[in-house]
Amino acid sequence: MPNHLINETSPYLLQHAHNPVNWNAWNDKTLERAKQENKMLLISVGYAACHWCHVMEHESFEDPEVAKVMNEHYICIKVDREERPDVDQVYMDAAQLINGNGGWPLNALAMPDGRPFMAGTYFPKENWIRFLEYFAGIFKNEPNKLDEQADKVSNGIRNIEMIELNKDPHSIKNEDLEEIFNHLKRSIDFEDGGTKGSIKFPMPAIWEFLLQYSYSGKNDEAVNALKITLQNMAFGGIYDQVGGGFSRYATDSKWHVPHFEKMLYDNAQLVSLYSHAYQLTKEPLYKRIVYETLRFINRELTSREGGFYSSLDADSEGEEGKYYIWSGKEIRELLGEDADFYSQFYGITSHGNWEEQKNIPDINMGNHSKEIHDFEESANQHKIRSLNNILLKEREKRIRPATDDKILTSWNALMAKGFIDAYKAFGEESFLQTAQENIDFLLKDILNDDNSIMRNYKNGKASIFGFLDDYAFLISALIDLYQVTFREEYLQKAKMITEYVQLHFYDKSSGMFFYTDDQHSKLIARKMETSDNVIPSSNSEMAKNLMKLGLFFENADMQQTSFQMVKNMKESIIKNPGYFGNWAQVLFMQIHTPFEIAITGEAAMEKLQEFEVHYLPDALFLGGKNSSLSLLEDKQAGNKTMIYVCKNKTCAMPVENVKDAIEQMKEK
Repeated sequence: MPNHLINETSPYLLQHAHNPVNWNAWNDKTLERAKQENKMLLISVGYAACHWCHVMEHESFEDPEVAKVMNEHYICIKVDREERPDVDQVYMDAAQLINGNGGWPLNALAMPDGRPFMAGTYFPKENWIRFLEYFAGIFKNEPNKLDEQADKVSNGIRNIEMIELNKDPHSIKNEDLEEIFNHLKRSIDFEDGGTKGSIKFPMPAIWEFLLQYSYSGKNDEAVNALKITLQNMAFGGIYDQVGGGFSRYATDSKWHVPHFEKMLYDNAQLVSLYSHAYQLTKEPLYKRIVYETLRFINRELTSREGGFYSSLDADSEGEEGKYYIWSGKEIRELLGEDADFYSQFYGITSHGNWEEQKNIPDINMGNHSKEIHDFEESANQHKIRSLNNILLKEREKRIRPATDDKILTSWNALMAKGFIDAYKAFGEESFLQTAQENIDFLLKDILNDDNSIMRNYKNGKASIFGFLDDYAFLISALIDLYQVTFREEYLQKAKMITEYVQLHFYDKSSGMFFYTDDQHSKLIARKMETSDNVIPSSNSEMAKNLMKLGLFFENADMQQTSFQMVKNMKESIIKNPGYFGNWAQVLFMQIHTPFEIAITGEAAMEKLQEFEVHYLPDALFLGGKNSSLSLLEDKQAGNKTMIYVCKNKTCAMPVENVKDAIEQMKEK
């Protein structure tokens, strides 16, 4: 018989719906029941693409012996961390406080009111049973001990990442950017790219900052670090050489062996990063990576409504990476006389370049000239593409990894931004069309009448109220979409949603934003998200949004909030930029106040597209007819199309040519 999860829409929760464990979803009814029955909570958090989550399910949660212990002593709650990051954040903080580390699966024990007293990650079956029985005994005989521990842990959780208002009158300065780079470069691997370490995550926010920094200062070290990283990721096993798209991270320092799950948010941000890098360098490799990755998104992670699915699992047929790897024999049989050429290029061997008889296609492992930049536009590139198409068709006959087909607002907005950035770099109309369809879908199906939004969408239903990241990235995508379409309704909607955030998320005492809406916050602690990790933090993205909207709408209060947020975080940004990369971008924008480029006239869109091929991180674009934006007032010039370069409430003389406008930007 199925448990209570059978009524959920999350693929991760549904995977556990037929476990013998009497799982419940996180909701008011479940929490109230725990109090009424005076039973401890067992909160198990994971996500669909998590390998060790599946392992623990097979070893423990599918086992009747384990389920008996869990059901007897605990109210068991399964949480999809991607749907409920607020719940995950609280109990992950508990794990960090108790053990000094965390991860997924996350398994926490809590008092009936939700206060955690113990938390850990993966447990083998026998250890798990002993763990559960031990705390069941204490709860029965000495509950005061657990109550005291729960109080200590809960107080610690409340104090983590709480930000104080910085009243220091000193402002930010250009030297801060130098200091950030000097701190950052100590952690950069200048040989293989990325940051130093035996495990490598792409961390796009870091490289986006380096792009900005290299643009403003023409810093050779920053450009070099960026190029090494982008090339080695694109050539390595972390990139799916056959089908496009990036895996979540590499388990080695050379980007060779991925943890094979593919996440929407990684690919979204990397599309933006490679598009921006192409605008700056015109490197053909970056264009190929963007096009191939977006083909993967369209092929495997796009819904019929125009939404984007969350992820692809790492495992298929119970084996990690099975869908993506090849034996030397398979390559020979499929590619025939071209097998040797292909194998040399991708480092494929008869004994395997990963595990025994298992190969991961990896250009870095191949036997070819290191000078392969010309390869991107050579005949061999066309040959490689043709051979990869053969393998892709064969691969599609295999059993695919499971798709987590829930649609999350924040991740969808990031992907829409990726399509917009790709459109700007390459002028491909289909990219813009996809982005616009996605944003229109989100506004139709996740936006409420009061400008609040929902986090999730599946099977025609949205059931979870949005968190700050959902708002922050949707606002950001709307701002970007306005700037490539000049359809002002998108910018106005961004402003209205921002006003909702200011009303229901803002904390006056710190000048920051809570992660949860004050109308829907029922956890033991109301948290703030400030560190930029694999996804930028919601506070840093809101600081960026407020800066931009403040300029568009000449709203000094919005700009001042953004400045205060950066001032609050300044010490962390400078000293630990590896975890504050998006904040560093906002700091850059506040030092180098963006130009406001107003374009008016019949050919405004054509002029805009001429700008878009350039990397201009210090520019905002506005235009269109019948605009309510004050900067566009009195700027219509008859039949002429004019460009106004403005900054700090001052505009240069209007010009007709984009080249002249860019020269004006250099002069200011």
